[in-house]
Amino acid sequence: MSTFFSRPLCAAALALCASLMHIQPVFSATATPAAAANSPLPAIAPFFENEQFSEPKLSPSGTHVAARVAVKNGRDRLAVIRLSDKNIRVVAYFDDTDIAYFEWVDDERLIFNTNDRKVAYGDKRQAAGLFAVDRDGGNFRMLIARSFEAAMTTGTTIKSNILPYNTSPLYQKGAQNSKKIYVAQTIWSEASGDFERLNLLRLDTSTGLSTPITSPGKVNQWLLDARGEPRLALTTEKDQTGVFYLDPASAQWRKLTQFASYGISPGNFEPLGFSAEGKLYVSSNARGDKRNVHLLDLNSGKILPEPVVEMADYDFDGELVYGKDQLLGLEVLSDARATHWFNADMKAAQKKVDELLPGTVNLLTAAARADAPWLLVKAYADTQPAAYFLYSVASQTLSALGGAHPQIDAAQMGMLDLKRYKARDGLSIPAWLTLPKNQDKHLPMVVLVHGGPFVRGGEWAWNAQAQFLASRGYAVLEPEFRGSTGFGSKHAQAGWKQWGLAMQNDIADGARWAIAQGIADPKRICIAGASYGGYAALMGLINDPDLFRCGIAWAAVTDLAARYSNHYSVLSDLPDDYKEYGMPLLVGDPVKDADQLRATSPLQQAARIQRPLLLAHGSDDLRVPLDQGKSLYQALKGKNPGLEWIQYDGEGHGWGLEKNRVDFWTRVEQFLARHNGPQ
Repeated sequence: MSTFFSRPLCAAALALCASLMHIQPVFSATATPAAAANSPLPAIAPFFENEQFSEPKLSPSGTHVAARVAVKNGRDRLAVIRLSDKNIRVVAYFDDTDIAYFEWVDDERLIFNTNDRKVAYGDKRQAAGLFAVDRDGGNFRMLIARSFEAAMTTGTTIKSNILPYNTSPLYQKGAQNSKKIYVAQTIWSEASGDFERLNLLRLDTSTGLSTPITSPGKVNQWLLDARGEPRLALTTEKDQTGVFYLDPASAQWRKLTQFASYGISPGNFEPLGFSAEGKLYVSSNARGDKRNVHLLDLNSGKILPEPVVEMADYDFDGELVYGKDQLLGLEVLSDARATHWFNADMKAAQKKVDELLPGTVNLLTAAARADAPWLLVKAYADTQPAAYFLYSVASQTLSALGGAHPQIDAAQMGMLDLKRYKARDGLSIPAWLTLPKNQDKHLPMVVLVHGGPFVRGGEWAWNAQAQFLASRGYAVLEPEFRGSTGFGSKHAQAGWKQWGLAMQNDIADGARWAIAQGIADPKRICIAGASYGGYAALMGLINDPDLFRCGIAWAAVTDLAARYSNHYSVLSDLPDDYKEYGMPLLVGDPVKDADQLRATSPLQQAARIQRPLLLAHGSDDLRVPLDQGKSLYQALKGKNPGLEWIQYDGEGHGWGLEKNRVDFWTRVEQFLARHNGPQ
C-alpha cells in the first residue's frame, strides 16, 4: 500500500539542509598533473547514480524554490525552500515510489507525479498518477490515479473526481496564477491499440473537477499561450500534420496550415510558443539549409521570411524563456547552450553571473512575476555536472543550492572539444572528442555512437558515459555522422537510407582521422553504442574488422526488415504511421530496398562478426524488442569466442535502474581491459 507523507523540518529535511550548507566548492577545484596522475581512479557508481538534487524551480513570486532531492538509500522527495530564511520543508514523498515531474500551479500550490526508480520498466505495476499539495505540505489531493484500472465512475464523490491513469500533465508551466491546470488524456485505437489522440481537460487542483476542451480533431500535441490557455493544436493524419489555432476573436478553432510529417521542406515547422502579445514563434528551414527561429503569421499560416534568431553553423535547438510576466529570450544550442536575451535586465544579470562563474555554461531562470527578488542559475561544464545557485538581484551575489552529482570531482574529468573531419566523400563531419586528463597521444579509443539516429548526439556538457571511459584512460570520439540533426538539412538528408553505408563510413573515417592525428593507437580502437549506436557498433565489426578491435552494443537494432512489422512476443512501440511513412523515407522501403536492408542487417551478416563483442538487452524493450538482441546472440553463440551476453530482466530501452547502470559499465570496463587495453 502506498503511503503519502508531508511533514515539516524532519530528519530528511535536516539532512537536506546539511547538504545545502556543505556543498563542495564547484568549478574552482584544480589538481596539478602530478597529483592527478597519482590519484586513484574515480569510483564507478557516482557516474551512474541518480541525481541527488535536481530540477529546482522558483515559485511564481520568486520567494520559494521547489526541488527534487534524493535521500541516501531512500526515495526522491519534493522539498520547498523558503528563500527569506532558507527554511526547508519536505512537502511530499511516498514509501513505495519516487517524486518525478513537478511544477508550481500558483504561488501556494504544486503538482507532481511519480516514478518508481527502484523497479525496472517492465516490472512497474503503477502509473505515474498526479497529485497536488500546498507549499507547506497541506491540502494534499490525488488528481490522477496510479492504478492501471478503468476510470472510477462509481463510489464516493472524491473517487469520481480522480481521473484515470491514462491522463497526464501537459508538462507546460501554464499561467501559474490560479488553482487550475490543463492535462491530456491519451486515447488508443480500439482496433489496433495504437495511439490515436490526446484529449485536453481543464483540471481544478483543489477539487479534482475537470472540464473537457473542444478539440479540432485527433490532436497529438497541445500548446498553451503565454497566459496559460490552449492556443495551438497539432494533428496527424497518415503522413500529414495539421496545425489548428484557437482564435481569441471567435473562440473557434481554425486550420492554419498543413505539411508533410516526415522529411524536410520549407513549409514545415515546429511551434515553440507564444509571446505575451500573442505572436507565435516557430523553428523552420524556411531560409534554406539551417533551421532558424521565425514568427508565423496567424492570419495566413505563412512563416515570415526574416528570422528572429539565425545561426550560421547550427540548426536552432532550444526553447523560449519566460519570466517577469513576459517573453524574456531564447535558449539556443550551438556547440554549447546560451541564452539570447530580449530583456535588458536579464542580459545584465547574465553578464554578472558569467563573471562570478567563469568558464561554465550558466543558464538563468526568472520567476513568473516581475518583482521576484531571485534568479535561478544552472551552471555546468564539460568536467562538471550541473550545480544550482540563487542569484540575488539586489546584491548581485550567488548562493549555492545543490548539485546533481556532488561526488564527481571536476579535477579528475577529461576535456571535451568539438572537432571536424572530412569523410571519404568530402562531407565535413562534426565530432565530440573527450580526452583523459593530461593525455592526448597514442591512446586506446572508444568510438561512441549516438542513438536515434536522426537526432543530434552531443553538446558541451558533462557526459557520464564519455567521462567514465576517459577516467579509465580512453579517448572517446562521438561522431555527428550524416543523418544527425543540428548541423543543417543537407547534413541530415545525406543520411537518409544510409544505415550501414555512408553513415557507417563516416564513423570509420572518424576513427581513421583520430589515428592520423596521433590521438588513437590504431591497434586499440573499440566501437560502442546503444539503439542505432548499437547497430552501428555491430556494422563496424562487419565492415571494418581491421579498424575496430572489439564492439559493445546494447539495445541494438540487428534486423532492419523486422522493424517494419509487429511479429515479436513483445510489440514494438514504434508508431504505425512512422513505420508506414517515416521509415521508408529515412531507412529504406521494405519492398523496394529489401536487398539493401538484408545486406545492412547485422543478423543477416552475423558470420562476419568475429571480433570480441559485448551484447546487452533489456527483456522489456519496446523500442527494439528483445528478439533483436537474442536472435543475434543465438547466431553468434559457439562461433565467436569473444562473445558476451547480458540480459537485464525488466529493463526497457536502456537501463533505468541505477544498479544495472553500475553493473553494465563495470562489465564494460572489464571487457575493454581484456580486449582494448595495454599491448
